[in-house]
Amino acid sequence: MFLKLLDRHIRHGTLTVVEPGGRRHTFGAGEPSATWVLRKPGTARRILLNPGANLGETYMGEEWDVEEGGLANLLTVLRVNMERNLPGRSVQALLGPLATIVTSWNTVRASLSNVSHHYDLDEALFRAFLDRDMHYSCAYFREPDLSLEAAQAAKCDHIRRKLDLSPGQRVLDIGCGWGSLAMHLAERSGVEVVGLTLSAEQLRAARAEAERRGLADRVAFRLEDYRQHRAEYDAVVSVGMFEHVGRRNFVRYFEKVQEFLAAHGVALLHTIGQSAPPSPTNPWIRKYIFPGGYIPSASEILQAAEPSGLVLSDLEVWRRHYALTLREWNRRFQGVRDEFVEAKGERFCRMWEFYLLACATAFEIADLVVFQLQLACRNDAVPLTRDYLYDASAEASAERDGGEGRSRLAVGR
Repeated sequence: MFLKLLDRHIRHGTLTVVEPGGRRHTFGAGEPSATWVLRKPGTARRILLNPGANLGETYMGEEWDVEEGGLANLLTVLRVNMERNLPGRSVQALLGPLATIVTSWNTVRASLSNVSHHYDLDEALFRAFLDRDMHYSCAYFREPDLSLEAAQAAKCDHIRRKLDLSPGQRVLDIGCGWGSLAMHLAERSGVEVVGLTLSAEQLRAARAEAERRGLADRVAFRLEDYRQHRAEYDAVVSVGMFEHVGRRNFVRYFEKVQEFLAAHGVALLHTIGQSAPPSPTNPWIRKYIFPGGYIPSASEILQAAEPSGLVLSDLEVWRRHYALTLREWNRRFQGVRDEFVEAKGERFCRMWEFYLLACATAFEIADLVVFQLQLACRNDAVPLTRDYLYDASAEASAERDGGEGRSRLAVGR
């Protein structure tokens, strides 16, 4: 059944399958191409029973490898040809609404546990593949060959301009990570920033970096859930955190943002989203990478934001920016992979590279995008046009702040 399914659907790109006994089968034609080597009998059947969970599971277990073309090409060919033709899609569609509620019941205690599972991993791992300022979110590639450092600086500057900040204002950063954006805003706009995180490791590293950069008097980091925080701010920003809120908590999240904002306040929400209707989180990602995570559709975000009374003043959709970011993260990880095989084992490294490349191909081929919502307490809180976001001097400044200029990062690499 497995080979028949591939023969029926592989039309774009070339896939060669090598069975455990060595027999080879080639499907499709053209690029991209990959050679998929199955090491154990029964692996194909196991993948077919539950592709969303078992493709990654069997890769981690060394039940298959890729000889030619690499993991990225294999995932691309499978996504392009099989994403909408796999058994069980109709069942997933029927269970979608129930599954999204059950798997995103993120209480404060559950959120602490979920965050610790991923973000309290060895700091050396993240330093090995992120940019030097430790931004763990989608970069902004004005041009596809920008270095990761320049693209992350461009992202921060784009957000800074959307917040329309003035010196001396107070900003809340919900889900501040290692404090990179908070420190960027403090340095570039002369504001005071409070950053909230649920990761003890991120808190420690962020505080140390703020001290090193002489920003401890303007940037404060706290180990605190946004639902327990009480204060008023001129602006609120949240980057890459909404995916951990949980669908049941969406309305409450926007109510809290509204409570945080002063009457003239502006908020910026940057989140992974899907351009398709709501659907459950991939089971492999939920189990191994982001327990409690949920990727919202635009309709879910807007429906949850409306009761808060906040005004949607801008909605921007970034398409392949995260694919470029993830591919560069994987390139950097591969450069130090041997070190982490020794430190954490082959299984961990297979998990990590599968995570990075499965997500990259999802942004390239499937329904994943990044949404940036600008929200305000009043409809005149920000300028009437987008002209203030785009000017030559700002773009030149963002590239200069990136420091390393351009790299060889390219689309589709």
